[in-house]
Amino acid sequence: MLGQNFSKMFNVSFEDADKQKTFAWQTSWGLSTRSIGAMIMIHSDNNGMVSPPRIAMIQVVIVPIFYKNDDSKAMLDKAHEIKDQLTEAGIRCKVDDSDTHNPGFKFNAWEVKGVPLRFELGAKDFANDEVRVAVRHDGRKFQMKWDSIADETHKTLELLHHEMYEKALKTRDEHLKEVDNWKDFMEALDGRNICLAPWCDVKKCEEKIKDQSKEESIAKMAEANEDETLLTGAAKTLCIPYELGNQKLAEGVKCFYCGEQAKVTALWGRSY
Repeated sequence: MLGQNFSKMFNVSFEDADKQKTFAWQTSWGLSTRSIGAMIMIHSDNNGMVSPPRIAMIQVVIVPIFYKNDDSKAMLDKAHEIKDQLTEAGIRCKVDDSDTHNPGFKFNAWEVKGVPLRFELGAKDFANDEVRVAVRHDGRKFQMKWDSIADETHKTLELLHHEMYEKALKTRDEHLKEVDNWKDFMEALDGRNICLAPWCDVKKCEEKIKDQSKEESIAKMAEANEDETLLTGAAKTLCIPYELGNQKLAEGVKCFYCGEQAKVTALWGRSY
């Protein structure tokens, strides 16, 4: 709750029901930069960024590849012609025709930036009226004909969106554990998982969970040998999942920590 601090500073006002000028009351949901950070952490890999097609600033980069005896002008013209076709079809596209770096350097540079699709246009591709397509998120490659390139690119970008979503969902689900007692809860956390657990929804209980999980992780760290890589940090509630939030837990379902009647099913994880 930010109150009226920023609206007074930037003179953001409105006319209220009494016809009086009033400074706006503002809240912050912390979404913009956090959503970008979450996207980078979820999808990217050891080679750099991996941008989902729907939000990628550049969806397709075209890299012409020609050597001394190739018809470089014709190939560059074709690269820009393809770019114009894709742009007209609503696809965000760029031709990397810079002459300061070789193709290998360009491939790596665009891979680091996370562009979903790379089109390579070499002499053989040019002769066959096609481009070589490289997919960023899984590295697969295939050929695509010029005559249907806009439609095929749209289909491919939509396919990539669903593939990336399913991959992220599968990873999430593999690290989501349901627990109902403290021992299983701590074992799941130590296994780099998040936990769904019945909880009494009492603030003091959560504070005790934070303190005890932190103490136990520190103690385990002190006992570990040099070869072990252990995670430390206090556990806290991440959210009450929307689809579970309105479900009333049955009588007799106990809070995984304090043993009182559980009121909600909460999602827990470590804070670092």
